[in-house]
Amino acid sequence: MNEVTIGFLGLGLIGGSIAKGIRRHHKNYTLIGYNHNYSTAQAALEEGVLNLAVKEVDDSFSHCDIIYLCMPVSYNVEYLEKIKPYLKPSCILTDVGSVKGNIHKAVKELGLTRYFIGGHPMAGSEKTGYANSTDHLLENACYPLTPCEDTDPKALQFLKELTASLGALPFVLSEQEHDYAVAAISHLPHLIASGLVNLIRRVDSKEQLMKTIAAGGFKDITRIASASPVMWQQICLTNRDNIVKIMEQYLSYLTEVRDAVLAEDTDYLHRFFETGREYRNSIPAAPSGPVTKIYYLYCDLIDKPGSIAKAATILADASVSIKNIGITHIREYQEDVLRIEFYTQEDAILAGTVLKEHAYQVTQP
Repeated sequence: MNEVTIGFLGLGLIGGSIAKGIRRHHKNYTLIGYNHNYSTAQAALEEGVLNLAVKEVDDSFSHCDIIYLCMPVSYNVEYLEKIKPYLKPSCILTDVGSVKGNIHKAVKELGLTRYFIGGHPMAGSEKTGYANSTDHLLENACYPLTPCEDTDPKALQFLKELTASLGALPFVLSEQEHDYAVAAISHLPHLIASGLVNLIRRVDSKEQLMKTIAAGGFKDITRIASASPVMWQQICLTNRDNIVKIMEQYLSYLTEVRDAVLAEDTDYLHRFFETGREYRNSIPAAPSGPVTKIYYLYCDLIDKPGSIAKAATILADASVSIKNIGITHIREYQEDVLRIEFYTQEDAILAGTVLKEHAYQVTQP
């Protein structure tokens, strides 16, 4: 299609990024946007991302070839009824929610299955909102699509091609397969991270000794506990059965590991860490998954005035973009204390090479 009109209900981090990505790669497409806070849609219009910003869900969407539902999980379901009267027969209705079962159920109840193809862009950021959206957020991100039984194959193919044109990696599976998989690789890890943080908060001493020394590996492995409480509350409620099922398996396995520690079972413990390491190392490094990737390195540094500026200057001269930089003050597992984060894996690799050329000791996870 040369003349394509695409509508957006919600212009937060994901909706805004998809809109910006489409504008970047398909400059002749017409983009229409609604956001509960109209000023956000107005900002997207002023930036040239949207062709039309609307204050209500109305017949402005009646010419759309594709409509993206980009609200929080529960709100996407509510907006199905609002958008239903304005769907033309050939329109593709899709969403970006991290749980698919609930919206597929609502779509079926409303008789919208011939329009609907579920979607889940597995990309994100620790920051939220349209202001933090980018035209490249979806690059190398896994993007499962969950069609209905009566989805038009041509419509599915068009959505796959549009998704791929934004740099994402689309693939097709059922909503049941999707929800069980993300319960294991995304939802459970977030619960574990938040659980660990809350456990330390509960058992820490009055002097907060544990909190003081948690700045190293503990803070890294629990990074995702800083995510939106509202979003994760909704995910737990909408994917409850799958989360409970995989959580029960995890608790059973954790009990097995506990028993091995009690029994001082050296063979089991060695296998436990060895198989964990091998499986983790076998996970592909390129695609983005449901847990936001971070690219960083540690660099040995004398903590004195000007030392950070010197390292930053070296990287700037090499055209390396730095996302975040700071001294951890606590050395754990290695002697490195300067922690530098990057926007891309390429920048992280280049930074490591350049710093080593300047005789810095660098550790890259």
